[in-house]
Order: sequence, then structure tokens, then C-alpha cells
Amino acid sequence: MRTTWPVVSVVAISLLQVLGVVLGGPLLLGLMRKVRCRLEGRIGPPIRQPLLDLRKLARRERTRPDQASWIFPLAPLVLVATTLVIAVIAPLLATDPGFGWSADLFAVVYLLLIGSVALALGGLDTGTAFGGMGASRAMTIGALSEPALLVAVLALSVPAHSSNVPTIITRSLSHPLWLATPGRLLALVAFMIVIVAESGRLPVDNPSTHLELTMIHEAMVLEYAGPDLALVKLGESMRLAVLFALFANLFIPWGIATAPGAGHLALGLVTTMAKVAALGVGLASFEVAVAKLRLFRVPELMAGAFVLSVLAVISALVVP
Repeated sequence: MRTTWPVVSVVAISLLQVLGVVLGGPLLLGLMRKVRCRLEGRIGPPIRQPLLDLRKLARRERTRPDQASWIFPLAPLVLVATTLVIAVIAPLLATDPGFGWSADLFAVVYLLLIGSVALALGGLDTGTAFGGMGASRAMTIGALSEPALLVAVLALSVPAHSSNVPTIITRSLSHPLWLATPGRLLALVAFMIVIVAESGRLPVDNPSTHLELTMIHEAMVLEYAGPDLALVKLGESMRLAVLFALFANLFIPWGIATAPGAGHLALGLVTTMAKVAALGVGLASFEVAVAKLRLFRVPELMAGAFVLSVLAVISALVVP
């Protein structure tokens, strides 16, 4: 267990996970955009373009609405900070990261929720119609997706008798047949639907549109500019990378480092990058083939995810 890992290895894992999320998040978005452009018959921007955009925004002058309070500039910082905390404690590259004992799945869900609520408050703080509309829609979707995610987390916790993420992954590696149980497969589908909703991807939201009637997330951040907007975009890309990495390690845990050593850590890094990239390519390909749902149809999708997660819990309790 944890005592077999040297302190230096644990610190190195946490630092590498943070660096991987900070740099890998924008690159993941760049990869997904490149895939979509290729499938649509266009060349598209280079994969590193989101990093170049962040650098450009960080160099611009910081402008804020006159009526905004201290909540407006604080929201992007909270979004990035909560994601960084998850990157430190969650087992993204190895089963024993720093503070892995605190990497409870319920804690991870609530950290993500804190970032979402902070961004919604930032959108409301300006008092604009777009900000209020976007925040209202985002919180409505969040109120529907969070219960589905929490119940799916419970379905993953039942076989392992623990909601600690490193423990779930370690016991899943010891009992690979768990990964093919009906409960785990149902939770997998519910988890992916929630990831799509939380990250604002199609068919729930279109991150590339600025049409007033369809905007959800983009409406909340219209007033942000310069370094503040750079933090928002960085936090969003980091959240997507973290969610993909957690999804991959929870449902396809093979390749994650289970022992200390540079070789094991390098293998875990390469494997996690490959799994996250594969999920990004798959989601981008799926987005090309689907259209955005009407806003009033989104609750039906979230209700379906909740039903799947409830069935996953029942199956986990019934099927040994």
C-alpha cells in the first residue's frame, strides 16, 4: 500500500499529474478540434492552438465590468484551483498519488460542483441578461446531472466497499471480472453522459456557438476578457482532461502505475495519455454525427443517465 511508495515518488507523481493536466487539457481540446475539422473536410488549426490562444489572452489587458464585485474575478481562480486539487489527489497516473487517502469520489464530485457554482456566480455577478440566462441553464443541467453522477459513484463503490478512488482502481485490477459486470457497464454509460453534460459538449451544448437561443456555458463567460478569460478556458480544458482520465482509470484501469519507479511512472503517463486521447477522438467523432438537443430535451437525457445509474446500483447490490 502507501508505505511502499517513497515520498519522492509520491511528490513527483502529484507534480507530474498537475503538469500533465495543465498542458494536456488545452492539447486535448486542440486534438478534438482537429479531429472534428478533418471529419468535416477541413484542415483545421494545429493541435497546439489552444495553448497559443491562452498565451495571447494572458498578454492582453485585464478588463472587467464596472458593476462587477469581487466574485467576478474570483470565479475563474476557484474553477482552476478546484481542478488542480483534483489533479493532485486523484490517481491519474499511479494508484498512490499525494494525498490519495483524501481522493474520495464524492469529494471529487463536490470539488467539480464548487467550480461550476463559482463560474455561475461569476456570470450572475455582472447583472447582464446573457450571464443570468447562461448561469440559470448551467445550474439546471448541473442539478440534473450531479445526482446521476453521485449514484453512479455509489455503483462503483459497492463492489470495492469503498468510495476512495485509489482503492476502487486497485481492487478493480485485482478483480478484473468486476469491469464486465452489468452494474459497471451501466455506470459507465451514465458516467459518460454526465461528462458530456458537465463539459458542455454536444449534444447537450455546443462550445463553438454564440447563438443567443442556444448558448449555455458561453453565455456565462461573455463578460470575461484577457487573463480572466484565459483562466476560464484553462479551467474548462483541465476539467475535461481530469474527467476523461478518471473515467479511463475507473473503467479501463490497466496501464496505471501500481509500483514506484521511473519505468512504471513513464508507462502510466503514456497509457493515460493514450486513453484520454482515444476518448477525446471518440467524443469528437460522435459530435460530428449528432446535433444539439433542444434545451427542453436535455432533462430527458439527464433523467436517462439517472435511471441508468440507479440500475447500476441495484445490479451491483444483486450481482456478486
